[in-house]
Amino acid sequence: MNMITMANKIRKSFTASLIPCSILAAAITLNSCTDFLTIYPTDRTVGTDFWKKKADVDEMVNGCYLSMLSGDIQERSIIWGAYRSDELVKLTDYSDYTLDNISAVNLLPTNRFNSWASFYKVINNCNIVLNHATDVMAEDPEFTEGDYQTVRAQMLALRSLCYFYLVRAFRDVPFTEQSFEDDSQDMTVAQSAPGVVLQQCIDDLQEAEKYVMKSGAYGYNDWRNWGYITRDAVDAILADIYLWRASMTHSSSDYEQVVNYVDKVVEAKDNYYNLNHSAGVSSSRETDKYHLEDGDMAFTTIFSTNQGNSHESILEWQYNGKNNSNTTLENYYYQSGTKDDHKTTSILMASQIFNTVAENANTTQGQKVYVSRNDYRFWNNVYEANNEEAQQLSVRKMISTGVITDILTRTTGDTKSNSRAFEEFRQNWIVYRLTDLLLMKAEALEALSSGDEDQDRLKQAFDLVQAVNKRSMIMTAKDTLKYEDYNTKSAIELLVLAERERELCFEGKRWFDLMRYSYRHMQGVDINQLLADSNSWPELYPQMLKFIIRKYGEGGEGDAVSYKLKSEPYLYWPILESETKVNRLLKQNPVYVQEKSTSKN
Repeated sequence: MNMITMANKIRKSFTASLIPCSILAAAITLNSCTDFLTIYPTDRTVGTDFWKKKADVDEMVNGCYLSMLSGDIQERSIIWGAYRSDELVKLTDYSDYTLDNISAVNLLPTNRFNSWASFYKVINNCNIVLNHATDVMAEDPEFTEGDYQTVRAQMLALRSLCYFYLVRAFRDVPFTEQSFEDDSQDMTVAQSAPGVVLQQCIDDLQEAEKYVMKSGAYGYNDWRNWGYITRDAVDAILADIYLWRASMTHSSSDYEQVVNYVDKVVEAKDNYYNLNHSAGVSSSRETDKYHLEDGDMAFTTIFSTNQGNSHESILEWQYNGKNNSNTTLENYYYQSGTKDDHKTTSILMASQIFNTVAENANTTQGQKVYVSRNDYRFWNNVYEANNEEAQQLSVRKMISTGVITDILTRTTGDTKSNSRAFEEFRQNWIVYRLTDLLLMKAEALEALSSGDEDQDRLKQAFDLVQAVNKRSMIMTAKDTLKYEDYNTKSAIELLVLAERERELCFEGKRWFDLMRYSYRHMQGVDINQLLADSNSWPELYPQMLKFIIRKYGEGGEGDAVSYKLKSEPYLYWPILESETKVNRLLKQNPVYVQEKSTSKN
């Protein structure tokens, strides 16, 4: 089976039924226990009798991609990346003490969201492929050196992406390149500091960049250009990792690498667009190198259940609604429950900061997200937009099958409808898209600027924000951003942060954006030391806390949350208690102590 045949196979079903039971045990069930790297014996499926044919490798690669579609990973993308931020609140009438504790910053070591097993499952599957695929070349002449390098590159990149999620969630995590394939192996692995893990990810991604398929190589509009890790996806992950590390270390060279890798993606997408779209089409996306969709079409092309994989997208986890419905996103944002017993309400709601507009939304005093009702995103990101009294609003982005375009005549947003079928919930999860990358570059350029006098870099950063913002505004609007209102370093930094929330809300980005924002203003962060090996830690940036608590509105709850978030360790989750019992080398996040009852230092 060649790579193209394998690609068609995973697309047509993305289901375990395509994989023989023996292979499925390795690809899907492998280390399904909740304890770190605890697996069932799999000698029969990954031993010498298995790795004989190219098809064996292809099936295992399938399994790695399938693992990324798991509900546990989708759930953590939402909870880790969005729910902890100012974007989301739990539906008032929904009973869940775990979510209540997260909202109250009581991140108990027994919290189910502390489990990292789903990511280590993918990591271990990648390691199995990396440690065995090379042997197949000697067994099967159809598995060439080129095939091996392509497979190896994808596994290195996918493993790096998983480690990056873990570093952002836990900071100090076990790193291993060893594959665990039977229960006789010693599976205790100590944590590494983020400096070590991130550098290894960068090294692996730079190696992967040489051999992954060029973006667009699968053919025009072929889903694999977005569903597989391609060169654009590798460059996007690299830009994100460099931006993260730069925020912790304040490294100019890392910020410059962000600019470098974003520019690579922009150039590649510009070339692909020019080769595959007819010139002269009447559209604003023909006039610049970003080719962004106009605001009235962006939601249809980017989030549509019928299309998806827009030309702006870079990497999406592919759900077809039949063999693999995105039920986790559905339960959290649309309707909760199961196929036979679902509720008409979702678990999570958008907070009240999305309900109306405010002139000061781009400043430290802003209590709202939007500055204009002429912004298509204001109406399409949530239901019941422009309702000043709403404390909670249903998420509309990725949920509605339609798009609101008549915003000039609107006074209120759509009321939530449950008309979308609960079964066969086909909705891709976007990992990276172009506007995300453009705003990463804007963030890096602002950080690289030497101060208010560095107008060249500040203007470049502003222009990137303006490109994202302007495409989202109705064409007749006159209230787009003006540089004279944001021509200082601090103003541009806040503008980028605000635009990222307008553009990327509910996509699992906001908490990590706020963490980077805080890190840029913190001193004394040591990325080469474990948190548990220090007795004191840098304090969090106070302005970050003001953004986090604004979702609580006026009152004592927000003040209590702000009081609990004190220093660097509070940005991260504690390690699941059961993991620390299985792996005695693990050091718990030092601000959490497990006694008869859980408390914080």
